[in-house]
Amino acid sequence: MTSTDASSLPYRPCAGVMLLNPKGLIFAGQRKDNPVSAWQMPQGGIDAGEKPRAAALRELWEETGVTADLVEFIAKSPDWLTYDLPEELLGRVWGGKFRGQRQRWFLFRFLGRDDQIDIATEHPEFSEWRWVTADEMLASIVPFKRAVYAEVVRAFRDHLA
Repeated sequence: MTSTDASSLPYRPCAGVMLLNPKGLIFAGQRKDNPVSAWQMPQGGIDAGEKPRAAALRELWEETGVTADLVEFIAKSPDWLTYDLPEELLGRVWGGKFRGQRQRWFLFRFLGRDDQIDIATEHPEFSEWRWVTADEMLASIVPFKRAVYAEVVRAFRDHLA
């Protein structure tokens, strides 16, 4: 197998959602596809021609069952944020087409009830979920995404518990 030169690959466009409950805690989902403890916020690719905010709402629905009428938009990250995949994942995820992700993050307040969150979706991403503090979120994200998550927390800090 030949090694992949990361610098020759583009970043995958992605939208992420920081979903807050009324107490200012963050939704975190345990990734189904990771054998170690890997918690993250809802996020995923932006389809061709799709606006980032629309992609964020679609990903939120696809991963948590939370519909747009159950959230209130609060803010978006001021900048696009990027992360690179670690070498052991490079060439193995997303068909080997990307070096990492270029993400725009959106902050939404959850207006519904916990029983309206349903991670048993058509293509489940999470095996379980919980509400966490920003510090707990940063401690539980995989290391290669930690700097991006720290930037997201910094951008939305005034709204967090």
